[in-house]
Amino acid sequence: MSRTLHEVVVSIAAQLMIADQRSAVDVSNAVLADLADFLGLDVAFLRHNDHEIRATTLIAQWPVREFVPDPDPIGVVYFADADPEFAATEHLKEPAVVRPDSSSEEYQRRIEEGTAVPQISLAVVPLLSDEITTGTLGFIKYGDREWLPAELDALMIIAALFAQLQARVAALDRLHYLAERDELTGLWNRRYLIDHLVDRMRTGRAGPVAVLYIDLDRLKGINDLHGHLAGDRFLAAFAERLRDLVDDTAAVARLGGDEFVVVLRDPVTVEGAQQLAERLHEQLRQRVTIGGERIGRTVSVAAALGIPGSHTASDLLGYADQALREAKNNGGDRVAVFSQDLGLRNDLRNDVELHLQGGIENNALVVHYLPEVNLRTHEVIAAEALVRWNHPNRGMLYPDSFIPIAESTGLAVELGRLVLRTACTHLQRWRSMGLATDLMLRVNVSPAQLVAAGFAQDVAEIVASSGIDVGSICLEITEGLLFKDIETVRANVAALKQVGVQVAVDDFGTGYSAFSRLKALPVDAVKIDKSFVQNLGSDVDDLAIVARRHSYHSHTSAGSRANASGVARSSARNDRHRPPSPRKVGTPLAADTPAPVITVTRCACRSRSASSSSTTQS
Repeated sequence: MSRTLHEVVVSIAAQLMIADQRSAVDVSNAVLADLADFLGLDVAFLRHNDHEIRATTLIAQWPVREFVPDPDPIGVVYFADADPEFAATEHLKEPAVVRPDSSSEEYQRRIEEGTAVPQISLAVVPLLSDEITTGTLGFIKYGDREWLPAELDALMIIAALFAQLQARVAALDRLHYLAERDELTGLWNRRYLIDHLVDRMRTGRAGPVAVLYIDLDRLKGINDLHGHLAGDRFLAAFAERLRDLVDDTAAVARLGGDEFVVVLRDPVTVEGAQQLAERLHEQLRQRVTIGGERIGRTVSVAAALGIPGSHTASDLLGYADQALREAKNNGGDRVAVFSQDLGLRNDLRNDVELHLQGGIENNALVVHYLPEVNLRTHEVIAAEALVRWNHPNRGMLYPDSFIPIAESTGLAVELGRLVLRTACTHLQRWRSMGLATDLMLRVNVSPAQLVAAGFAQDVAEIVASSGIDVGSICLEITEGLLFKDIETVRANVAALKQVGVQVAVDDFGTGYSAFSRLKALPVDAVKIDKSFVQNLGSDVDDLAIVARRHSYHSHTSAGSRANASGVARSSARNDRHRPPSPRKVGTPLAADTPAPVITVTRCACRSRSASSSSTTQS
C-alpha cells in the first residue's frame, strides 16, 4: 500500500524525535534513504554549517559513495571559495531549487567532480535555529526534475526536525566536553585528571609515573591591574604554551585558578622529571602579548613520582602539592622535587597545624629556661623562657617545629600570652621560695605580638597579675623585625618601655640590619648571635665583628649591653683579646631547664663553668 507524503513526514518525525547522540548518524542515514525512495530521488544529503570557520561539512549521505576522491571537493566546502549555489547555503532561509541551466554551470561541475554525474536537479532546504542557518538538507535527481510546493513544504518540516536533533546532539556534546574539559583553556579538567591518574596508578601499569604541578606566581597582579578578562586571556595563552611544551601523549590539565598539572605517559626517572620541570620553569616565564602589552609571570614547578600499585592517584597528587608548597614557601619562581625528607617535614607541619590549638588549650606546652651567666662572678643573672610542646605522639617538640606555624595560623599572639603568663608565674614562685630575687626574666616576642593592638597593655596586665615587678621582665625581639615596619616597631617598643619592661634585640647579626636602625630603637640590650661567638678563640674575623658591634653599641646607646649567645668553647669564654662581654648565654653553662629544677642552676653553674668546655647546642 502506497504511503502519502503526510504519512512519510509523521514516520520520519517519530524517528528523529527519539534519536540521540549515539544514534544520530544512523537515524539520519535511514531518514535520507526513506525520503529518497519515496520521492524517487538519486541522492539525499545532510550538511552542517560551521560559522566560526565559515564552512559547510557533509554529515550524512545516501547512498554512500563507492569512491570518495582525496581531497573530497564536497566534504568540506568553505563559503569564501564556493560557487554561488554553495555560498548561498551559508545563510539560506527558504527552500532553493537548482535545475540544469547555464546559471548553475560552476555548481554542476563541482558535483560532477565529486559524484561523476554530469547534470542534476537539486532542492535544498535550510536547518534553522533562532534564525541562524545551522545546516542544509539536500536532494538530488540526476537530470532534470520539477519540485512541487507541497514537497518543499514537507522538506522544510523535516529540516526543522533535523535542526532540533542537531541542537540536542550539540548540547550533549557540549555537556560531555565540559565534563572533561576546562572551558577557559580547553585543557583536561580536574575530573578527567583524577580518572586518568587513577587508571595510570593501577597495579601492573608501567612506572614510575611522573606528575608535574605548575602554579603561576601572583596572577592576582594581572587581574588587579588589567582586569579579569586580561587575566583569563593570559591563562588561555599560558595553557596553550604549556600544551606545546610537553609531549603530545602527556595529559595536561587545569585544576582551577592558576594551577596546572602534567601527567607524563611514559615512565621517567627523578632526574628526567626534574629536567623537564626546569625546562618548563624557564620557558613558561616568557611574556605574552595581551591587549597590546607584554605581560609575564614567574612560575613555581613541582615534580613527584609514584609507583603504580604502591602509590595511589591521591598519594601522587599529594606529593606534588607538598613539593609545590615547598617552592612557594621559599619565595616561588623555582623548581622543587618531592622527597621522603620533604614528606616527613610536611607530615610534621600538618600534624602541628591540626593540633597546636588543642595543645595550647590542654596545657601541653611547657616553658623551659636557659640561664644567662656573668662569667666574672659566675652568677646566674637572667633566664630566657623557651617554650616546648610535649606532643602526645612525637614527644618534646622544639620551637622551630611549631612557632612558624603558630605565626602563619594566627595563634602566635595566644601562644605568646601563654608563655609570658607561665614564665611570670614561675618567677613569682621562685621568689616566694627566696630564690631568683635579682633574676631578669627574658621572654621572646613574635612579630604578630609586636604589631598587635594593645600589646604593651597586655604585657602590663599579665605581669601585674603575677605579682612581680615589671622591671624583672625583658622582652626580646628578633633582628628581622627591624626590617618589617620600623615606625610601628619603634612605637610599640616605646610603649613597652613606658610600661616599665626592658627590651632586647635577639640574634643580632643574622640579618642585614644597619646600626642606624638599631640606634633608633630604645632597647636595653643586644644579644649577638651565637654564630659570631662560637669560634672566638680561633676565628679572627668573628672576633673583629663582635668587637666592632660591642664598641658601636657601647658608644651609641647609654646603658645598653651587648651579650654573647651560645658560648660553646672555653677559649671563647676566656678570650682576652677583645672588649669583653661579661654576660654569656649558652648550653655549656646550663642546658635549658624545666621550671622545677631551675632552682639548682645558680649552684650548678659555678662548677660547670670551671670544668666544662663544650656541650651540645640548644
